[in-house]
Amino acid sequence: MNHRHFSSGDNLPYLQANTPLDDYVIERPLSCGGFSLVYLARRTADQQQVAIKEYFPRKLATRSDELIITPNDAEAARAFTRGRQHFLEEAKVLAKLKHPNILDVQSFFQCNGTAYLVMSFCYGRNLADYLTEKQGRLSGVFLLNLFRSLLDGVYAIHKAGLLHLDIKPQNILIRPGGSPLLLDFGAVQPYPNTRTWSPGKVLTKGFSPIEQYSSRHGNIGPWSDIYALGATMRSCLDSKAPPASTQRLESDSLPPAATAYHPPYPLPLLQAIDWAMAVVLDQRPQTIEELRYLLDTP
Repeated sequence: MNHRHFSSGDNLPYLQANTPLDDYVIERPLSCGGFSLVYLARRTADQQQVAIKEYFPRKLATRSDELIITPNDAEAARAFTRGRQHFLEEAKVLAKLKHPNILDVQSFFQCNGTAYLVMSFCYGRNLADYLTEKQGRLSGVFLLNLFRSLLDGVYAIHKAGLLHLDIKPQNILIRPGGSPLLLDFGAVQPYPNTRTWSPGKVLTKGFSPIEQYSSRHGNIGPWSDIYALGATMRSCLDSKAPPASTQRLESDSLPPAATAYHPPYPLPLLQAIDWAMAVVLDQRPQTIEELRYLLDTP
């Protein structure tokens, strides 16, 4: 799910400041997406700041004056209920995932006819904004540390039997000091799959691998997150998103990073990016360990 930052010009049904919500009080909105709203809040017991994600698919439901979120009709109610269940499944999964480079989910609860996910609130800038600010002026040391930290986080996700399936600069927070935090698990899927994956369900041009567009190109797996990781790192070099994998399948005009950026960047870093971004899935690393081994090659 794509989220954008809150703007004072947004005409959206956010919960208002000082609204009590379970054990928390809303302070202000932070961001919005098609299926959810995110708030800065404060826990009443100890005044600790947290981020709270509210399940609110605004095409399916509306908020009443009493704050209750209600589906628009019977058909919308079925879709709303399925989505809420998926939201809660995501929350349960994330509450068990503890890693310094993965968003920390503290708890979740239901009220107002919907569901809420309570997360640690971290300061920083998403990688997309960070790249715009830096305009390509990123050191090899920064990129190596970024890639290794992201690989460690994604390895923990895969080890838990999950796929992220929406890795991109907008879903990576760069904290003070440069450490990345992987965000937004709205597309998370078990692996091997226990739910039916719908091709095209979550797609971001430039970052989604070919198999997420259509199952005729192969099944999703750890290699799918690996492609998105490689594309994210490539965007750090190019200061823009790579061409879509569908376009690259037809005619790949993207020059290898090892050709375009060596020197000044370390060759193992560039080779790892190129390998991760192979369009055909069986030409990519199949596991994070394979990719990490190349990245750590002297």
